[in-house]
Amino acid sequence: MQLENAFTMDTSSIKYGTGVTREIGFDLEEFGCRRVMVVTDPGLTKSQPVGVTMEALRERGIDAVLYDRVQIEPTDRSFREAIDFAREGRFDGYVAVGGGSSMDTCKAANLYATWPADFLTYVNPPIGMGRPVPGPLKPMIAVPTTAGTGSETTGVAIFDFLEMGAKTGIASRALRPLRGIIDPENTRTMPRMVAACTGLDQLTHALESLTALPYHRRPAADHPRLRPAYQGANPISDVWAARAVEMIARRLVRAVEHPEDDEARGEVLLAATYAGIGFGNAGVHLAHGMSYPVSGLVRGYVPEGYPPGRPLVPHGMAVSLNAPAVFRFTGPADPERHLACARLMGCDTTGARREEAGEILAQALVAIMRRVGMPNGLAAVGFGPEDVDRLVEGTLPQHRVTKLSPRPVGAEELKQLFLESMRLW
Repeated sequence: MQLENAFTMDTSSIKYGTGVTREIGFDLEEFGCRRVMVVTDPGLTKSQPVGVTMEALRERGIDAVLYDRVQIEPTDRSFREAIDFAREGRFDGYVAVGGGSSMDTCKAANLYATWPADFLTYVNPPIGMGRPVPGPLKPMIAVPTTAGTGSETTGVAIFDFLEMGAKTGIASRALRPLRGIIDPENTRTMPRMVAACTGLDQLTHALESLTALPYHRRPAADHPRLRPAYQGANPISDVWAARAVEMIARRLVRAVEHPEDDEARGEVLLAATYAGIGFGNAGVHLAHGMSYPVSGLVRGYVPEGYPPGRPLVPHGMAVSLNAPAVFRFTGPADPERHLACARLMGCDTTGARREEAGEILAQALVAIMRRVGMPNGLAAVGFGPEDVDRLVEGTLPQHRVTKLSPRPVGAEELKQLFLESMRLW
């Protein structure tokens, strides 16, 4: 088997600053757009970020059409609805205003309106066919209103595949927004639990990026065009991910507990972009792979701060509930990397033994989870040992991420990891 000997570094153009959302009309003019689809969720329809975006576009004479039917934690069904709207609208540009759900929905709408195909054509294998995107998409700008997903910098769109009860997605460099508008004004009213979940999402993004299988230990693609967006840990992604871990560990608790602290909120928002650049090229691994069936198989749990009436385990929550067990498992694969991650989070690892590396990192993560109010394990969101087989079944097809684990994992290992994640402290 020939191993990979190269990696690429791609990301979106980033514009950061308080109030820069008001410049989005100029940005789209620069890209030559005159008719754009603005994608958001119903909870943000009358929000300041959406209002400012629509006003800024119309001031520049851009025909801006609002699509506000994004589903939080989108499904293949909600993706299809947005795709139909995009096809009928004949847009030459796209804007997403919201969290990862809005940004991922916008990416999918842009993809299938630009390059029409059966829905599973571009979806990650083995669930879909995983065919390469034929060419560039229409210009897209992402305006995040949460600080966590990093979707403004990545070529990934995640959704719940309803017939499987698990998440999957589409991954291609072509999906990356041309620009991310990082404006601290847009996270000012984020609910506490949303801030906590999205912040933990970006923290695990960065930690998984740093501890993923190194790019040069991954099988080489048959053709450069087939080199995946998630390539494994590499020297450039490491720089961005490491800085993100430092920033989040230092500021997340403050940003959650004191949302009026503009400096803390702004730093966490910027850290999400750093983490997105890191994992958008290196990838994530087991914590994310295991999170997909957790979100897909939820029964009755409804978190505070999210839309009422619909059971939901938010993505960042699902990821973090699995992460401590994952890092205990992956620690032996590269103890020094895991200890380095713990130091980035502020841990004193002087005198630590290599065999303790995974546990030290896991406990550092648990400490932050407790401070920001995460549930105590999978049992606290409605799962029990009787659900483990289905959770394993939903994780096994997630090859795009599970194969980046630095330790090989199969059904038995996953079963043990889910059992260990039932209660965290």
